[in-house]
Amino acid sequence: MTVSTIQPPVTELIGAFAAAPPDRIGQEYLRLAEAVWNGGTPPRDVALAAVPALVALLDEPGDRRKAYVAVLLGLLAESEYPEYGELQAAVGQGLDRCLDLLRRTPADRPLSYALRYLVAHFPADRDRVLAAAEGLDIGSDDLARLDRALQRLDPDAPVLGRVFPSPSVWTLDEAEREFDQAWIAALTPEQVRHNWDCDTRTVLGHAGAKAYWAAGNGAPERTDPGPAPSRDAVRAPAVDLGAEVFRPHAAAFRCPRCGGGLEFETGAARCGGCGTVHPLAGGVLDLTAPEEGKDTEDFLRRLSEIPTMGLFYEALARPAFLRISGSNWGGEVSRAAEDAYIASHVRPVEGPVLDLGAGAGSWTAVLAEAVGPERVIALDVNPAMLALLHSRLPKVASVLAGADDLPFDDASLGAVMCWNALQAFPDDAPAAIAEVGRCLRPGGTFTIMTFRMSEDPVARYFQRCHHLPQHTEGLRLFDVAELRRWLSAAGLVVREEWSPGTFVFLTAEKAGGPA
Repeated sequence: MTVSTIQPPVTELIGAFAAAPPDRIGQEYLRLAEAVWNGGTPPRDVALAAVPALVALLDEPGDRRKAYVAVLLGLLAESEYPEYGELQAAVGQGLDRCLDLLRRTPADRPLSYALRYLVAHFPADRDRVLAAAEGLDIGSDDLARLDRALQRLDPDAPVLGRVFPSPSVWTLDEAEREFDQAWIAALTPEQVRHNWDCDTRTVLGHAGAKAYWAAGNGAPERTDPGPAPSRDAVRAPAVDLGAEVFRPHAAAFRCPRCGGGLEFETGAARCGGCGTVHPLAGGVLDLTAPEEGKDTEDFLRRLSEIPTMGLFYEALARPAFLRISGSNWGGEVSRAAEDAYIASHVRPVEGPVLDLGAGAGSWTAVLAEAVGPERVIALDVNPAMLALLHSRLPKVASVLAGADDLPFDDASLGAVMCWNALQAFPDDAPAAIAEVGRCLRPGGTFTIMTFRMSEDPVARYFQRCHHLPQHTEGLRLFDVAELRRWLSAAGLVVREEWSPGTFVFLTAEKAGGPA
């Protein structure tokens, strides 16, 4: 191997990485990446000069080292996206070598993941890349991501927003296709291009995150998402208990318009202060827009909109989100571990127990098992999710409302849980935590599962690549010190913390409870 065209210190960094013992490969890799990639804004001349020496390392022994190199070459090519240029072309000089290596590498090896991420940056060579991937047992989800990364935008028939967790899991019925066509048709050409580029970054980010984790840790846990859930899986509850579910919690509720108490009656909750009537339909209380005389039929229609999205999220999107956000590629945090944490850490005092950001109710069910469904209030801002939750848990009070202005009295709640939800409203997270502090009784617990940005700059880059509904400018996660500050400002004291990977499990307690 020769590096004569590269000036120090990059020459030395490549040499140090190539010669590093196994326990130093990762550290030397980060030093090298900082010099030539620099978080996605590489110094052009340095990066161009480094590429031939990096490509040459693919011929050296040691699959783990080669996997790291393939990820770095992919990062250098991606630094020019969406307008690929000289740097991508320089990386492409080694494409034949990479494709040959890909064909010869078993699909479950870290090197295979890294090579697939690398070759995904060459849409002009799409047919050659996909031909090299044929016959490899890489799974329908990863194959679909590779295929999508290599596609070029067709401005006359763009397909947008159907890439996470993988294009392979998206199947649309006629009504959903019409909805898709309608919102895409309303976009300007610039908006179409922006959405397309964000989708591409999302699939590249998933491939890169998996490959980088594999280079450092070994083959990821193999998953096959399977088909999307059946639309026939959503069923109405056998019994809709209506206002009876809410009346035991009436003392805790407050009108979002005036702060007055609510009286629950058939089909509505009426404010005793301002007289506002809030619809209670399909087992869900709507407190999002307190307008007197709100149309209950319109609310029922909103509840029925694509209720299978809740099933899709739980079965397909959520596991993929945990892998990306929590670095859970090895499955360290299992469903059983989550359930056990909820059961052992939610410790309510007197009062209702709020599931904040309850979603479709899978973890609301765990909470209800731990404290009793009659104590639980599930709150979310998505009506389709709550419709599914109510179909599963008709004895749980379900409330449509935002997290930044909770419809509850001061010191009225016995405990609050926010499970895999805080990152869904990052701008409102400080206000939501302040509201939890206001509403909790002294001694009540606030139990959180969320995620932090990785301290590793490469892993953090791949996290940020994901453009999701609540993160259209790239995934935004938290800093643990930041969370602690917000909790402290809300009068909450952290009692327990667990941070495997980039997960954050926290249990805090409202100050003033019994010692």
